[in-house]
Amino acid sequence: MKLDLLRRGLADNLAAEGILQSEDVRRAFLKVPRESFVWPGSLGQAYFDMPLSLGETGQTISAPHMVVIMLEALKPKPGDVVLEVGTGSGYNAALLAEMVCPDGRSGGRVVTVERVPELADFARSNLAKTGYSDRVQVIVGDGTLGDGAGTKFDGIMVTAAAPRIPAALKRQLKPNGRLLIPVGHLGYQDLIRCTRKAGDRYEEENLGGCIFVPLVGQDGY
Repeated sequence: MKLDLLRRGLADNLAAEGILQSEDVRRAFLKVPRESFVWPGSLGQAYFDMPLSLGETGQTISAPHMVVIMLEALKPKPGDVVLEVGTGSGYNAALLAEMVCPDGRSGGRVVTVERVPELADFARSNLAKTGYSDRVQVIVGDGTLGDGAGTKFDGIMVTAAAPRIPAALKRQLKPNGRLLIPVGHLGYQDLIRCTRKAGDRYEEENLGGCIFVPLVGQDGY
């Protein structure tokens, strides 16, 4: 019960700051227990608004405010098929699943790619115990190349910093699909929203500065 209150309190704070804006994101944020996705030993920090280390993998679970910023910018809706690059602990994938398939019957699903097998296993375990395994597929691979099957997605969210937008990810967007990715130098990036228009025309918007761990892969760092 105390963790539920902390989750609600954090949601209220993010709303007061103008970060958490939509009812869909708020509902997902309140439904998904972040404490079930933190690394062992970090439970007491689950509702601190800060990134948390994922052990010796060198990866992190993003700060809640950044997670919310990205969800608000991507705007996933029920029935969407979404790709996430950088599974981490599975927390963000669970939030996406809660938005694209909130009742478990909306037809939406999430494909998430993680390059570190240990983290992929950790995420699968976390998603199973929180009831999202049927809505989220975890793949081990190079996320800069997409899902490896050429699937077309309504939305793509990259949770690591890239030197440029990977070409394969742009190709896997459906028309009017949105790609959200931090782009820039190691240590500081701009959050870019790339929307596919007619044919191979893309529109890019800079949503502001951010800091993420590097995206490692053939078209990353």
